[in-house]
Amino acid sequence: MNGICHRILTIGRNTFLDAVRQKFFNALVILSVALIVSSRFFRQFDFGSGELKFIADFGLGAILLFGSILAVVATAQLFYSEIENRTALTILAKPVHRWEFLAGKFLGVFLLLAVFTALMAGILGIMLYWRESSLMDRYGDQFGGQRLVSYAGLAGFAVLQWLKLGVLCAITLFVSSFSNTNLYSVVVSFFVMIICQLQYIARDSWESIGNPALKGLVWGLSLLFPNFQMFNVGDVMLFPHDATEQLSAGTPWMIGGYGVVYIFVFVGLAVFAFRRREI
Repeated sequence: MNGICHRILTIGRNTFLDAVRQKFFNALVILSVALIVSSRFFRQFDFGSGELKFIADFGLGAILLFGSILAVVATAQLFYSEIENRTALTILAKPVHRWEFLAGKFLGVFLLLAVFTALMAGILGIMLYWRESSLMDRYGDQFGGQRLVSYAGLAGFAVLQWLKLGVLCAITLFVSSFSNTNLYSVVVSFFVMIICQLQYIARDSWESIGNPALKGLVWGLSLLFPNFQMFNVGDVMLFPHDATEQLSAGTPWMIGGYGVVYIFVFVGLAVFAFRRREI
């Protein structure tokens, strides 16, 4: 057992270091930081307390957009670099099972996404705290002597977004496990991401379908693709005082568990598909 964990951690560490050294990752980080920090220039518009929601939406949108790009492109690129450079053969020639190889690859990218999400959420939190302090000095009556932003909620939401990006990483790993080209994996993974973002539409239509067979088909498809809309609870977690609906204490845990289940499912499917692949 210790040997298995050591091999997975070694592959994950090497994958993480390879990803951090890539110019693509550095470019995404710089661009994301620039977009989040640019929100400070909105101070000249004097939006009042509503400006905080705008900045939060702006920053969270940047994290989701660039995090999704990073999850898909980094996973596919790091996987295919091992295949194309034939280093996968060298690794698998050692006492390393194919599932350990995939688990290590996923772990490396998952850690990369953790660093990216934590960094972006930390910068967003600093920008929100700085701007909120300025607005409280200027519009103290709108705040009632207390802060509107829940920074603990921001940290919790960042964890949920990390798990969401982890699901997307697992989906990309699954597609890459049977795909023959890097481009195909990237395109299909982005297409699946769009389906996951719109999956709630299928669930809403499922309730109104009268045909039992068609209703069962739609229900099955809605389970096949994770519902990414479940993770969109940023407004409620960051601004609980202004939210029309409050999250129960167990809801974030339920959403997190939902993401973990789909991570294991898609990594498991990737392992199954990769076992049959010729390298």
